[in-house]
Amino acid sequence: MYVDNGKAYEVKITYIGGGSRGWAWNLMSDLAQEQQMSGEVTLYDIDHEAARKNVLIGNFYQSNFRYTMSDDLKDSLKGADFVVISILPGSFDEMESDVHAPEKYGVYQSVGDTTGPGGILRALRTIPMYAEIAQAIMTVAPDAWVINYTNPMSVCVRSLYEFFPDIKAFGCCHEVFGTQELLAYIAQKKWRIERIEREQVKVNVQGVNHFTWIDRASYNGRDLMPLYRLYARDYAEEGIQLNQEKNWLNNHFACSNCVKFDLFNRFDAIAAAGDRHLAEFCPAWYLNSPDTAHSYKFALTPVSWRKNNLKKLLEESELKSSGRESVAITPSGEEGVRQMKALLGLGDFITNVNLPNRGQISNLEHGAVVETNALFSQNGVQPLSAGAMRENIRQLTLTHVYTQKLLMQAYTKRDFDPAFEAFIMNPLIHLSMRDARKLFDEMVDNTKAYLGHYL
Repeated sequence: MYVDNGKAYEVKITYIGGGSRGWAWNLMSDLAQEQQMSGEVTLYDIDHEAARKNVLIGNFYQSNFRYTMSDDLKDSLKGADFVVISILPGSFDEMESDVHAPEKYGVYQSVGDTTGPGGILRALRTIPMYAEIAQAIMTVAPDAWVINYTNPMSVCVRSLYEFFPDIKAFGCCHEVFGTQELLAYIAQKKWRIERIEREQVKVNVQGVNHFTWIDRASYNGRDLMPLYRLYARDYAEEGIQLNQEKNWLNNHFACSNCVKFDLFNRFDAIAAAGDRHLAEFCPAWYLNSPDTAHSYKFALTPVSWRKNNLKKLLEESELKSSGRESVAITPSGEEGVRQMKALLGLGDFITNVNLPNRGQISNLEHGAVVETNALFSQNGVQPLSAGAMRENIRQLTLTHVYTQKLLMQAYTKRDFDPAFEAFIMNPLIHLSMRDARKLFDEMVDNTKAYLGHYL
């Protein structure tokens, strides 16, 4: 258990997926800037060599934290105060099938890790892994706080609670941050304010991860919704690009917010994730072809890019772990460390997280994992009431809520039928029943190495 040693809180953090070259490096950099916490970070990864290299990289930061590794999940959890989960369910070969197999049938995805056919297959791979993780936490570290970064976020968090109902877990996503930054940018331009930090933009968040909505937004008590309404009308075609160095034409993760603006003009609420994610939750309004996506100024992210990027990250890992390249201490913009500090009693704050619905969204199913604001305080995460979703938005959301339940049924029954029901209900699947079944069976076969539980 964490203790106050007079200078900093001494804590134990277990990182599941500790060989990560993204989230893990971000956490290391954030911890290197932290003066109010110290302790140990134990890395666990099925790729032991990746975890070993990250131990070397982590200790190069020379922070208040020492890095170790374990090649056993339960052993890594011993004494954990916080558990961070960031894993890749399968490999990029499986993700290649998730994203690109449907294209032969005219079904396009811009990300393929949360919803759509790719998100559903990824979830089938993920749930058995999370069953093992949840049961290990229940056995070894039942009082630890668990922070999930893995997608599909809603299914991951729901799995943790299904297999360990008393777990203290929540899911974190930075997509809403980008919308706060967009609102800050608009207010700066309109009201001629030099700088507005995104944390100064107060928003009411409601929905499911990557399909979140904002129905109230303000800065210093000034309502931002009328201002956003004007920009959504005036920039519906042109869009707004916040980072000119990362244009959607040369960056697979950038967009011009045209999908956001179009959804606002339809529903009079701010769609609060990136365009690439938002598009996948809708019928094929924005994804009926790559040309349609490009007309809304966002790109489809090919898995070939992820594979090539992995090669670069592996080279970077080798250079950093050998000491031939120095580590850079740069704020990641993520809130994991701040959340840990709040749970230790080092400052309350409110942010958006994913938790089972206990009434924070009054007209969505109880127990479904939803994304709303929550208050972080000493040893507590209290979801805040977000009110009822507007009925037209709720109707778009219900299929994705029901999908959570169907995927859990597929796992518990060891049966693909509920998963196929979720598959054919998905708004991106606009196929005949025969073609949908062919595609589903092909995708299952492509990823069967990770689906032994069902087979």
